[in-house]
Amino acid sequence: MSAYQGVRIVDFSHGMVGPMAVMLLADLGAEVVKVEPPGRDPARDHPGYLAWNRNKQVLTLDIDTEEGRAVADALIAGADVVVFDFAPSRMAALGLEGATLCAAHPGLIPAWIPPYGTEGRWSELPARHSLLAALVGMPFRQGAWTDQPVHMVLPIAHTAQAVLGAAAIGSALHERARSGRGQAVTVSGLNGAAECAPPLRVPALAPLPRGVPPGANPRYRLYRCLDGEWFFLGTLFTNFYRKAFEALELGDLFDALELDMVGARELLMGIFETRTRDEWLELLAAHDVPAGPVRQGEDWMASPIVAEAKMRLEFMDPDRGKVVMPAPPARFSATPARVTSLPRRIEAPPAWTSRPTAAAGERRAGGPLAGLKVLNLGTVIAGAYAGTILANLGADVIKIEGPEADPFRSDGAQFLAYNRGVRALGLDLKQPEARELFLDMARPADVVIDNYRLGVRERLGIHYAALKALNPRLISCSINAYGDSGPLAARPGFDPLLQAEGGMMAAQGGDDDPVLYTIAVNDVATASVVAASVVAALNARDRTGEGQEIVSSLLAQSLLFQLDRMVDYPGRPSNPKGGRDCLGLSALTRYYPCADGWVALACETDLEAQGVGRALGVALGAAPLSETRDGPLAQALEAALAGRARDVTVDALIAQGVPAAPVRRFDEALEDPWLLSNGMTAPWAHPRLGPAVSARAYADFSATPSGFMRPTPDLGEHSDKVLADYGVAADRVAKARASGAVFG
Repeated sequence: MSAYQGVRIVDFSHGMVGPMAVMLLADLGAEVVKVEPPGRDPARDHPGYLAWNRNKQVLTLDIDTEEGRAVADALIAGADVVVFDFAPSRMAALGLEGATLCAAHPGLIPAWIPPYGTEGRWSELPARHSLLAALVGMPFRQGAWTDQPVHMVLPIAHTAQAVLGAAAIGSALHERARSGRGQAVTVSGLNGAAECAPPLRVPALAPLPRGVPPGANPRYRLYRCLDGEWFFLGTLFTNFYRKAFEALELGDLFDALELDMVGARELLMGIFETRTRDEWLELLAAHDVPAGPVRQGEDWMASPIVAEAKMRLEFMDPDRGKVVMPAPPARFSATPARVTSLPRRIEAPPAWTSRPTAAAGERRAGGPLAGLKVLNLGTVIAGAYAGTILANLGADVIKIEGPEADPFRSDGAQFLAYNRGVRALGLDLKQPEARELFLDMARPADVVIDNYRLGVRERLGIHYAALKALNPRLISCSINAYGDSGPLAARPGFDPLLQAEGGMMAAQGGDDDPVLYTIAVNDVATASVVAASVVAALNARDRTGEGQEIVSSLLAQSLLFQLDRMVDYPGRPSNPKGGRDCLGLSALTRYYPCADGWVALACETDLEAQGVGRALGVALGAAPLSETRDGPLAQALEAALAGRARDVTVDALIAQGVPAAPVRRFDEALEDPWLLSNGMTAPWAHPRLGPAVSARAYADFSATPSGFMRPTPDLGEHSDKVLADYGVAADRVAKARASGAVFG
């Protein structure tokens, strides 16, 4: 049995985001009919199409005709979920808004995954990641050598939106199991951007400076070696940084250089240039120092590491031959994900009967996961942020920390964003009394999350077997860097190590030096995948009454967030590459400077390209879409745009049918009325730091609105209240406090 077995989905989306969201549900057993127009999905020739639409039946249907619409309506009537990614005007023209569909089908969950927002001029643009990034300020947050925007080769916000879409649909299904009623769900591109690049501003805090491509901090940086190869030193925490100095026989210099970033960087750069990369990696690994080589993504997918982690799938396709792609990103012990086929075309729709209307039950306030109890032992980003996403969906999440605290804990913007909405419990699990309290809390809990290194759960006595013995309904989700099998499973790992090994840094750097993504891609990816996986396990439990164990990793997400790049078959086109301070992938998909800012172009059709020529008075030549980002056409466009006002130019381009947008700096984006009207951000107040602005929600639900209910907590801030809520007697709490097992 699979988590979403028996769930029927009609998928009207195309391209990447909507299909990928539904893919995650289909991998877990949902029966999916993907509806394509007579011209088929525009992404049909993209390598990613085979993965985004695996496990799906593909039906050609023209919903703009009376006959086609009748077939579509019959499918919707028999479905549990229907997914759209149309722009607002097309949704309205087709009469497919959520309220309309819910009124006609009370048990249905209509899910809308629009590429930008739900209203306003930018919401009508075609789905292009570079435009979405430009509108929310992401290109100026990526590390760069010069003061210019950077085009990100990986569509990070699109992938984040897809995973959030799966989590939100699953949350609505879980809520329906209790209430008997469906509701409309919306997950926009702005939600995806807010999850992967949290838009947080606290006036009381000085903003962080913009980074540089190799990383500014010597302990967390790319280094070039004697053979010209690169590796990433991932010693984010002091204990690992000290181990690196000891491995280099520089232990006596550590105290003097720990806070001297310039001196340490120059010293380490000089030292690492004296040996080959493999020599350094062998030495560092022997001293338990986190470090990883920069490799190409294609090599990563073909590596024994990925194979031993059981993350490589192979299929035979009659047209393409052997097709290779990544496996689903999380392992479920009781309801495993399965990929049984590539997309398969059908000539007629399945004979689904209409779903009967269930009796109405309780509908709780506070989001679709209201009432869910989550104990979160996760730290840094991946584990901690997974709890925050679940809290945003309505769960009561308890952040559990020992006296040493989450090593990422600070008053910095990142910690505030990644830990908002939860309650904090101070519990020293190294003490037997604290472990007993934790196990007592696990009895009524629904979910436990951790991101301990392999073996730590067992040493603490809180591994899944122990938890299951106490609470068979419990869902335990464990995260690590490299999976729980294979030669690297026990190694410590951080996001940039998987950026390096997984090919992300090489992809962004192209033929130039590798580039560290400022966005912690694999961390934020893992957080959203864990949230979606927990929700899937809840849906399975709704039917079986049993919990299960989920295991995921940064390794899995290094594949998922490059899914289309990892699909391989004979003769497939090459993956696009970035470069030093990359401005785009071609002359017509690129960022250009204007007199007062930057403009983004994102043309994919000849018609769009011709609009650029008309708007700017530039001769495009015979094949403008194939022109390089630095070639003659790019130079002509740069000259034509140099003296123009940004916003007037964008208006002129859009009037000619060109996908274009202003490239905003982060502060400008936060003040943009369009982002505010679409609810990307919302103000709140931190008890000590004062006013703040950050993400409002990661999804919208028509009947059970979600969002953050609490500010980011201080260490152990809610200890007494949490223990009381979990039924721990006051005398036990007092005794535990006296011994230091409980604090805060």
